This record gives sequence, C-alpha cells and structure tokens, in this order.
Amino acid sequence: MSCFSCFSSRRINTSKKLQQSPGSPPNKEPASPAPRHQNLKTKPAQEPADDHKEANNNNKEAAGNNNIAAQTFTFRELATATKNFRQECLIGEGGFGRVYKGKLEKTAQVVAVKQLDRNGLQGNKEFIVEVLMLSLLHHDNLVNLIGYCADGEQRLLVYEYMPLRSLEDHLLDIGPEQKPIDWFTRMKIALGAAKGLEYLHDKANPPVIYRDLKSSNILLDCEFNAKLSDFGLAKLGPIGDKTHVSSRVMGTYGYCAPEYQRTGQLTVKSDVYTFGVVLLELITGRRAIDTTRPTYEQNLVTWAQPFFKDPNRYPQLADPLLQGEFPVRGLNQAVAVSAMCVQEESSVRPLMSDVVSALSFLGSDPDADTATAPVPHKPPPCDHQNMNMMDQNGYYQDEEKSQMERKRAVAEAIQWGCNSRHVATSM
Repeated sequence: MSCFSCFSSRRINTSKKLQQSPGSPPNKEPASPAPRHQNLKTKPAQEPADDHKEANNNNKEAAGNNNIAAQTFTFRELATATKNFRQECLIGEGGFGRVYKGKLEKTAQVVAVKQLDRNGLQGNKEFIVEVLMLSLLHHDNLVNLIGYCADGEQRLLVYEYMPLRSLEDHLLDIGPEQKPIDWFTRMKIALGAAKGLEYLHDKANPPVIYRDLKSSNILLDCEFNAKLSDFGLAKLGPIGDKTHVSSRVMGTYGYCAPEYQRTGQLTVKSDVYTFGVVLLELITGRRAIDTTRPTYEQNLVTWAQPFFKDPNRYPQLADPLLQGEFPVRGLNQAVAVSAMCVQEESSVRPLMSDVVSALSFLGSDPDADTATAPVPHKPPPCDHQNMNMMDQNGYYQDEEKSQMERKRAVAEAIQWGCNSRHVATSM
C-alpha cells in the first residue's frame, strides 16, 4: 500500500510541485500538502489557477477535523533563525540531513530545524510523508510539526524544540561526567514512547506503522517526557480484511522485526518488536547493535535470549550504571515485557495497549513491595532439583516453563497498570 493511498490524486500532483526549480518565482510558494481522509473521492483535474483555492479549502477542512495545517516558511526565514545554519547551532545529524536549533524572528519561538539532504529523491519523499503525517496526527507523545520550507530544491522541517534532545544522548552516548538516567526515568520514557505507538496503532484511522522507532528518534522535553520524531518512514497500516501491507524493507538494522526483514510484510506487530528492542536498551544500557563488543554480544536481542529463558538471571541484564538501584519486581516485569515484544513469531507479541498498561505500573515510584536490591554479578546457585532443567551453561531447557513465567510477569504488570490508570482517571 502506498503511503499516499488515503489522499486524492490531485493532492499528489500538488505535492509533486514541491520539486520546482531554483528559478521559480518566489511569490509562488507551494501550497501546504494538507492531508485528506480516505473516504474522500478523487477530484477531477483543475486549472493551475485553482491551486491556492483548493489548498485553502483543504486547510479549512483539516482545521474542522482537528488537524492543524503546518505553516510555510521561506528559506531566508529559516536561515535567519539558525544564523545561516552555523555549526554552533547544529544539534544533530542523521541519514536524511542535519538538525539545527533556531529562533523564529517573528515569534521568538525556539525551534528545531531539520534540513534534508538534497541528494536523491528519497529525502524528498520522506519530506512529503512527514509533512502529511504530522499534519494529520496529534498526540502528547508525538513531536509537534510547526511548519516546513520547500523553496526551490530546499526541503526543511520545523519542529518544536526538545531541550534534552534524544534518548540516545542520555542512555547510549553519555560522557564520563554525565549522570546516567535512573530506573524510573527510563520507565517513564518507555511509557511515553509506548503511548505514542498506541495512538498510532489504535487511535489513528487508518492505523499508522511508525517503522523507525529507535533511541535517536525518541526526543525528550525538560521533564523527560518522550515524543516520537522522524515520521519519514511511517506507513499506513492494513485496513479491512487485510492482514499486512507490503513495503521495501527500510529502517535501522538491529531494530527491524525478523518477519519484516524476511518478507517486507508490515503489521503493527513490527512496531511492537522494535519497541521491545528499545525497552531492552533502556534496561541494559546497551545498543541494539554494538560492533565494539565481542561477536556474541554485538546483537542485543541475540545476546539477551539466554537471560530471557531464566527469570533468575533477569537482574543480570540491568545496566551496570544503575548500580543496583531498581525495584527487583519492576525489573523482572520490564524484562518480561521486552521478551514478549521481541518474540520471533509476530502473532504472540502483545498489543501496544497491553504494553502501555504494563508500563503504567512500572513507571510509578517504588513502594514497600518493590524495594531496590543490588545486582548479582554471578548466576544464582542452582540446587539439584533444578539441575535437570538447565544445560551446562545454566540456561533453562524447559522453554515452555520460561514462557509461562514471562507471561505471568507481563499479566501481573498489565493488571497493576490497569488499576493504576483507573485510579489516576478517577481522581
């Protein structure tokens, strides 16, 4: 299914006009690619003179449906905001361009300006998809798109500024003097990311598959509230009696679900797998792929599998920087949730709504039942009764029993999470 299947062909033609030459008259800026809903019928072709009228109608329609039309900026405005894209304003760099901190001259609002790489058509397609998606989707755990620029060959996106930058900066790229984030902040971030995915999967219509969840795409405000960013790879999910959508495999190695890598078939459960990887990063402080480690430790999910099979070894997965400061029960349940999310078979992975319920409990402060305890540095000794269940490496051979242990821990967390959410809403 195309990313644009819910928009009329007329809007696609308008989007194509974003690729105008540098010599185009400056007073003919491209109309905002305001989203249309799937049940709208295709309009007949119109004369170019009607383009601005149609765009205005679309903006009014979007406003009437609680969809905020993005502002259009000139390249000169954004160059002024970022001091001509100086190096001192550069706050991030990725596969599709650079991100600068800026200040809009007219409103004095501090923003983040992403300048897409002009080489190739991929950046332009991602630009269009992101403008369309973020104009249509609004949630506390999705980054807010303020506007865009499509002057000539320039493609820029303007977002709300997130002062703490990305989760990667606080979890995986921390300096020697930087304080590591504590357990409950990690679970708060995980909960925010999960709520963002839950909105995309369950509240958006048609559902949206994010497809590019990773620590560098989870942005943080000054209170460590998480917001998903970078929707260039997002894709509309299956509707009706369809079970999946097919797509060229894209995303980040180490995060992609195995069935998506093999077949190119996408479902919301593909995002669930990716979330499980990010949750495992939060628990362990390790990267999804880390080539600086020994070969058998380079892939995070593969390395963690033996630990998943023995609940007694869950505490050994904890990030050493936590120094044992975490609730043992909470850790066990977080590991169980992650293990359920990264299962090979997509059909047995939980829904994001269940993950949100589980994490709603885990993100709360500890009580008497979840006191912290030091992390054991060696596997706990096993008695003779348990020896027949383990191999020579100390791993459980009874896979069915370990699966039941994980499911029980997840079910317990979900139940407590549902109760805590109910109490919160009734207050």
